[in-house]
Amino acid sequence: MKSPAGGPARRGAGLAGRLLLAQTLVLLTGGLTAWTIAAMVGPSLFHNHLAMAHVGSTPTQIAHTEMAYQSANVISLAWALLAALVVAMAVNVYIARRIGRSVANIADAARDVASGHYDIKVPAPGLGGEFDALASGFNQMADRLGSVERTRRRLLADLGHEMRTPVATLEAYLEALEDGVATLDSATVELLRSQTRRLARLSEDIGTVSRTEEGQVRLDLRTVHPESVISAAVDCVTEAFGTKGVRLLCDVAPGLPELVMDPERIGQVLANLLDNALRHTPAGGTVTISASRHAGGVALSVADTGEGIPFEHLAHIFERFYRVDAARDRAHGGSGIGLAIARALVQAHGGQLTATSPGPGQGSTFRVTLPRR
Repeated sequence: MKSPAGGPARRGAGLAGRLLLAQTLVLLTGGLTAWTIAAMVGPSLFHNHLAMAHVGSTPTQIAHTEMAYQSANVISLAWALLAALVVAMAVNVYIARRIGRSVANIADAARDVASGHYDIKVPAPGLGGEFDALASGFNQMADRLGSVERTRRRLLADLGHEMRTPVATLEAYLEALEDGVATLDSATVELLRSQTRRLARLSEDIGTVSRTEEGQVRLDLRTVHPESVISAAVDCVTEAFGTKGVRLLCDVAPGLPELVMDPERIGQVLANLLDNALRHTPAGGTVTISASRHAGGVALSVADTGEGIPFEHLAHIFERFYRVDAARDRAHGGSGIGLAIARALVQAHGGQLTATSPGPGQGSTFRVTLPRR
């Protein structure tokens, strides 16, 4: 935590020293001000009271009485200010050290975070709500940076894995063609094209989600009825559902309002959700796409009776390349970016995309809420 040169310790001691010096100056200034005011105001007030009480019959008695007052006043005020200064200095030293240690802890933790150690936790200093909020905010920032770093590493690893298979296939077939082992027939051409399409689709998906999350996607907004968008999405996947043996149901509530949306983009969202549901629902299962009114707008839901999602994964499934089960999802052919694209497109429409699941083996539901605007 501390450097060999003792940098963090010096930073903490320096702050504590400056706080102590500032508070000492305040105390000295206050003490000097109190002493000056007492010296200026006290004797005249005492003299007036002597005159009003007719104390002292001669000037000598009056002068001696005033001198006694001044002596007693100086001694008592000096001891009172000294005692107050000692007590206040002790309190100042304690507070300055606590603040200095707290700031030094945050400085040390910040240096560790800058070095890539995101598991740092700063304890609450107990110096008030502001310092506790600072420590809590720092801990949340470190957790978030750690999550981002883990996601980045997983993203790079998954991206490399996604690209490795089509690149290896293309390289192997090109070498086979060069060596004369394989011939450039229609089957080979189709295989090569499928691999290049896979790479192109991956590149396009990454570009789409990046542009959408940065607010750079262009939407062709039109006033359309949600039922037409749902029907188009269902028509595109009906054959795939029939091939796998998964039943697809459609439940659209009557009297839905028209919405201002990009029908192609919302259709892409529904297609991604339906494709995701199909991949994770075994033969004989059911996927239901429904639409209903919601807070002046419309809610679109895709519910399945498939594998479900463990609770600890629900908060991450919309992250790029995130997989609940990496091996299983790769076997299903998912790139791990479809849900990220869907969420980004829904947010571009001012809506929200959420996911719920009772748990593994109990299916899941993805819910799109779109405002009426």
